[in-house]
Amino acid sequence: MRAFLARHWYAYAMVLPVVVVVGALVLLPLAQGLYFTFTNINEATIANPVLDRPASYEFVGLDNYVNVLTGGESYGAFWSTLGRTLIWTFGCVLAHYAIGLGLALLLNRRMRFRGLYRVLLILPWAVPPFISVFAWRYLFNSQFGIINQALGALGLPTPVWLGQSDLALFSVMVINTWLGVPFMMVTLLGGLQSIPRELYEAAEMDGASAWQRFRDITLPGLRSVSSTVVLLGVIWTFNLFHVIFLSTGQNPHTRILVTYSFERFFSGASRDYAVASTYGVLILSLLLVFVTIYRRAMRRQGEVW
Repeated sequence: MRAFLARHWYAYAMVLPVVVVVGALVLLPLAQGLYFTFTNINEATIANPVLDRPASYEFVGLDNYVNVLTGGESYGAFWSTLGRTLIWTFGCVLAHYAIGLGLALLLNRRMRFRGLYRVLLILPWAVPPFISVFAWRYLFNSQFGIINQALGALGLPTPVWLGQSDLALFSVMVINTWLGVPFMMVTLLGGLQSIPRELYEAAEMDGASAWQRFRDITLPGLRSVSSTVVLLGVIWTFNLFHVIFLSTGQNPHTRILVTYSFERFFSGASRDYAVASTYGVLILSLLLVFVTIYRRAMRRQGEVW
């Protein structure tokens, strides 16, 4: 061990600052949040130096988990919120992948002004997200928005897109699709350009149709890239907070697990840090389960990562 450390001390010295930063900014808060899930800590029981009030929260075991998993609206209706979160996550990721793949296939072909098209399609990714969200809020405005003005001109109903209805969830999914497609498109375009052209030429000479070339060459060639971007997309979208919060605020029709955790931690007369932390741990647990299952499925298909 001494000889090993003497030989590799420089590498460990370079890694040490990263380990310290990750431990201080990620691991310690995570451990503290996990501890809070076993207590009844809230605004009234946490220590307050300004009021010279000591901490008075107590250890309650698994009560928070039982209350969240079996409780109703008072604890965020976990199961219905989870269902809405899954609809939001997989709906957005599916739209990201389908539209991104379609645009990548178009941009991978030889055409005039292809570089200009690529730049224009990347713009939604380059614009700060909060600016895009506020622009879409104006488009979806029930009174002055362009969308409702166009619908009214055609004699069609003009709904309240971001109001207290299920249309609000659909609307924020549209906004998130606009924001997420450029990343998916650029990534898949890079994957398409790594597929040898000779495969397409040989398949075309053998009489393969466009669909057969797409099914037997393009999709298998993109499998490695697709598996990575889909996994990242699910994790990012499952935890995405700012799009929903900036679009609709605390709307029960767009509430997902992470937004309810924020509501419980920062809103209300008595901020319940214990329940908010419990939601955070449950979100992490669900994502770990998904990653494990997804990784095993990819291994069965020959993808090792």
